[in-house]
Amino acid sequence: MNAQSIAWDDFRTVLAVCREGTLSGAARLLEVNHSTVFRRINALEEKLGVRLFERLPEGYAMTEAGESVREAGERIEDEVLGLSRKLVGRDLGLHGTLRVTAPDAFAIKLLTPLLVQFSHQYPGIQLELSMANHYLDLTRREADVAIRATMTPPESAIGRRLCALVTTVYGASPYLEAKQADQALEQYAWLMPDDDLAQLPFARWLNKHFSVASVVYRSNSLLGLFEAAKRGMGIAPLPCFLGDPESGLQRLIEPPEALASELWLLSHPDLRRTARVRALMDFLSEAIDAERALLEGRGFV
Repeated sequence: MNAQSIAWDDFRTVLAVCREGTLSGAARLLEVNHSTVFRRINALEEKLGVRLFERLPEGYAMTEAGESVREAGERIEDEVLGLSRKLVGRDLGLHGTLRVTAPDAFAIKLLTPLLVQFSHQYPGIQLELSMANHYLDLTRREADVAIRATMTPPESAIGRRLCALVTTVYGASPYLEAKQADQALEQYAWLMPDDDLAQLPFARWLNKHFSVASVVYRSNSLLGLFEAAKRGMGIAPLPCFLGDPESGLQRLIEPPEALASELWLLSHPDLRRTARVRALMDFLSEAIDAERALLEGRGFV
């Protein structure tokens, strides 16, 4: 076994297959094609003289040897990522790349115009925006700055609470007018997030208060619910920054406390002294504060 000849790219490939369970998933993670991952795994197994994965119909499963390589790879990965964060954390120049992540609805409706302003102000900083409704890992530098809707920001991150994030139930005016004025909420057709947005409290709230309600549509995006509600498909829980500015939508109820969240601006502690990270966080904190009334549902007339 020639373990000394294992390169970092070998470890990255093994970790990707371990985490995704399939060659196609690992290829997406590594941003290479399926055949490249296949060749790398076969070459590494031949080099080491052991089988790292069992090829099963449902995907790749680690062998005992594969588990050992995974554990070693994760230790090396932690060291590499820690070094990367420390080096970036000492960068005092207002230049370089910044990876930003935010939920898609917030990113499109509010964040993108702010990033355009920031880019004009700091032309030496290249921005990368990942619109993700799941949480990217700041420790692994999947993002440098994250905007998250959460009541419990991770202890491993630093940052600031920007404001409350208020949600209520909306329906299109023509849809509501076609229904009886005194119709109970559970008698409407409901539009709800799917399991990809399981971190949101909508489903629990609906099951608790309107258990007999009929859900006719699900989406993995709040923007999908927003568009369907606008077109009169049913009623949907939406953040007020989406629902209130849309003249064709009406609130059905006062914002329930159970649907309230908070908006946080976060980064990794190792990046606290990075000039471009500080510049963006200060800029966004001030710019988003100007939208506080809308985000907190107080812009509603």
